[in-house]
Amino acid sequence: MKPRVRQLLKQPGALAENEVKELLRLYGIPTTNFMVVSSERDLDSLSLRFPVALKVCSRKILHKTDVGGVKLGIRDLPGLKASLREFRKRFPDEVFLVDEMVNPGVEIIVGLVQDPSFGLCIMCGIGGIFTELYKDVSFRVVPIERVDAEEMVEEIRGKKLLEGFRHIRANKELVLDLLMKISGLGEELGNSIDQLDLNPVLVYADSLCVVDAKMIVKQQGG
Repeated sequence: MKPRVRQLLKQPGALAENEVKELLRLYGIPTTNFMVVSSERDLDSLSLRFPVALKVCSRKILHKTDVGGVKLGIRDLPGLKASLREFRKRFPDEVFLVDEMVNPGVEIIVGLVQDPSFGLCIMCGIGGIFTELYKDVSFRVVPIERVDAEEMVEEIRGKKLLEGFRHIRANKELVLDLLMKISGLGEELGNSIDQLDLNPVLVYADSLCVVDAKMIVKQQGG
């Protein structure tokens, strides 16, 4: 296990979004470009491409949208500074994530969850805002082989979105590769992971990108 990964998993409970994305990158999983800021002065060195999103970034706030901690589509630096001032008033003890927004793509969800009977399982399905509505997901016990990843995608009712439905271009091979990487991550860190939720992951013709990510570290001995 890499020293930085061990450091991130040291404390039980939810990780902040920047920490989850940093961990994912250590396993070769692409995420949005981001920067953690605490003041307007930090924005003077901002190198991200607009538009951006501003998010409260905290181990104490797992569901940022529920507390009004996300603002999307900020188009310039003055707008970002104004939004940061507003967020600092509402969340005075927190830092904030400036997240480079990406183009629309096919939205999937990939994750890991501890099952009381089977142990750590990997899941994949159609993601975004429709995840809970359609519950279109497939599960396997970690670790998986390539054939398992292929079967998981095949079981998803919305699989046609990854197969060129109505000329939608989304690379299914990259989804399979992502599932194998997440399985490998889970196999290495399974004793530390209570839950990992990547939603949405945007899939394109030649790339994919994790847009939002949540992870809960298990209690020691849990």
